[in-house]
Amino acid sequence: MTRSLTGRLTGRFGKWVVLAVWLVLAAVGGSLAGQLTDVEENDTVEWLPGSAESTAAFKEQADFASTDAVPAVIVYVRDGGITEADMAKAEADADEFRTFDALEGEVVGPIPSEDGEALELIVPLTIGDDWEAAPDLLEQVHEQADSDANGLQVEVAGPLAMVADQAESFSDLDGNLLIAAVVVVIVILLLTYRSPILWVIPLVCAGVAVTCAQGVVYLLARYADLTVNAQSASILAILVLAASIDYALLLVARYREELRRHEDRHEAMDFALHRAGPAVMASAGTVVLGMLCLMVAEMNSTAGMGPVLAVGVAVGMAAMLTLFPAVLVIFGRWIFWPKRPQFGSDEPTTRGLWAKVGAWIRPRPRRVWVTTTVVLGAMALGITQLNANGLSLEEGFTSEPDFAQAERVLGEHFDVGAGDPVVVIANADQIDAVASALDDNPAIGSVTDPVVAGDRGYVEGTLTLQPYSDEAGDAIEDIRSAVHAIEGSDAVVGGSAAINVDMQDASARDNIVVIPLVLAVVLLILIVLLRSLTAPLVLIGTVILSFAAALGVSGFMFTNVFGFAGADSSFPLFAFVFLVALGIDYNIFLMTRVREEAMRFGTRRGALIGLAATGGVITSAGAVLAGTFAVFLAMPLVFLAEIGFVVAFGVLLDTLIVRAVLVTALNLDIGRRMWWPSRLAKVDDVDEAEAPPGERTLTEARP
Repeated sequence: MTRSLTGRLTGRFGKWVVLAVWLVLAAVGGSLAGQLTDVEENDTVEWLPGSAESTAAFKEQADFASTDAVPAVIVYVRDGGITEADMAKAEADADEFRTFDALEGEVVGPIPSEDGEALELIVPLTIGDDWEAAPDLLEQVHEQADSDANGLQVEVAGPLAMVADQAESFSDLDGNLLIAAVVVVIVILLLTYRSPILWVIPLVCAGVAVTCAQGVVYLLARYADLTVNAQSASILAILVLAASIDYALLLVARYREELRRHEDRHEAMDFALHRAGPAVMASAGTVVLGMLCLMVAEMNSTAGMGPVLAVGVAVGMAAMLTLFPAVLVIFGRWIFWPKRPQFGSDEPTTRGLWAKVGAWIRPRPRRVWVTTTVVLGAMALGITQLNANGLSLEEGFTSEPDFAQAERVLGEHFDVGAGDPVVVIANADQIDAVASALDDNPAIGSVTDPVVAGDRGYVEGTLTLQPYSDEAGDAIEDIRSAVHAIEGSDAVVGGSAAINVDMQDASARDNIVVIPLVLAVVLLILIVLLRSLTAPLVLIGTVILSFAAALGVSGFMFTNVFGFAGADSSFPLFAFVFLVALGIDYNIFLMTRVREEAMRFGTRRGALIGLAATGGVITSAGAVLAGTFAVFLAMPLVFLAEIGFVVAFGVLLDTLIVRAVLVTALNLDIGRRMWWPSRLAKVDDVDEAEAPPGERTLTEARP
């Protein structure tokens, strides 16, 4: 049935039908992809832990104050003391800010500092759901505050300045990042194919896959409540591009083999799809299910990303198993110029680099896998230097952000938490007691008068600490203990500091829950695909070892080379999901081929043939994935730079060492027991001198 389907897709008539269908899909997808930003949900609640206390407080806060307010805190400083003219300037600015269309509440101030050298103005503004509007709004605030300053030092701090710096970091992400990734892919494809023409086809087909994936995600977000934010939309394009090129590389490699065995290119593609298609589907299926595992995450931003990326990979797989082979067949053998695979010619992989690597491993497999394991284990020791306890907002940038200086100036003269208060909501009959408990905390500089609406009350406290600091987190824990202890209060504590605490806790919980779930899913897929228990367990062991080594090297590099203060608490989870869900492709590419050859020649010879045949394509696929994720290193956000490094390094480690050397050595050492308890475990190895390819089969090996 599979052969019949692949034959129709790549037949003399079917290839044109497939091309026509995808041209229509590309046209429709292109028109929809441009609207993806219209359905992005970047409001605060979409990034918060679903069941966290701060999320509940944020939702209740709308009954008392605008949750859309993003305050700008303007600080006016004059060494030697503020003058009457300075006060008049600040008051005039306050009047101007009251005319802003984006104003969301009352302008507070100007408030003099205790040292008499500064004034503070708090201007609550709104950017709605369009956080990309923050930089322009911040510029308007600066223009007003900086005008006629007459020697005053003017700084703009607060949430608006922070959001503006973050928005600017993401503003060029979709465009520049994708362009950089495409350039990397083109270079790698040129080096891989050594053809001035062939690289165009997989790249164009991958581009169609990206466009259609974005279109499908848009439709699901518009009509099926799929949540998309700026982060998931940006990663979607990179992931679909990288995965699609990976699948193209595997298919081209098998198509080349079959062109040497079949004179008719349609028949060659039929065989190539029949044999490589299941590996591609299994690889894509693993990524899809791995991404869907993210849906159980507590973090809304993480849970929402899972289905978005899963949809993208599924669309990429569909394009590369239908459109790509159809286009290859339409163009014919000449597309491989100048090295066209001729019918009846020798298979070059039998004499290539990876065949030589296999020959080197063959006499000493146990020594090789033991040595490799020890080296990887030593690399994993760097995990002790990985501080994944979270980053402050300032530490989250690879270089000092603009708002950092403003925050320091603010902290020199005022409570640094001004404009970003701790929020406590409780039952109305206990709100006074709650306000008193809040005021008693030494980290709180001042407390507002309680506000009552219905049966609930609301109070704010200004932190004397930077809201995203560890000390502020400790203060939040103390505040929660105090207000929760008030009988009948039903108090919830929110605000930026509380959100930061809950995000760290949720990320730690997600690491514990999601990582084992992804491992279990991958193990089950490998069991079904390889029809074995031993091989999947061995492969999962190599996956864990490879991940630990990548994390260890990353921890060392982040601390000693890049100088990062640490890593986000969600870093281990994202690193694991991307490395394992994507890296498992190479396990599948290698082991499905080894299994195919083991049915003919036994496991040991099958392992050598499989390595020789797939080593080149796995290396190229790994280089594509590593190269596309490496472009994240140019991003100004520490989280993205760290993800870029760990995925790029981890994938190269996986393709060059773990899959090629460690797994091959284990295959050679364990032999046919690798396939226990299937019938393949009973197939004896065939020596090269005994039989030519195809002479011994699984049927002949049965007792």
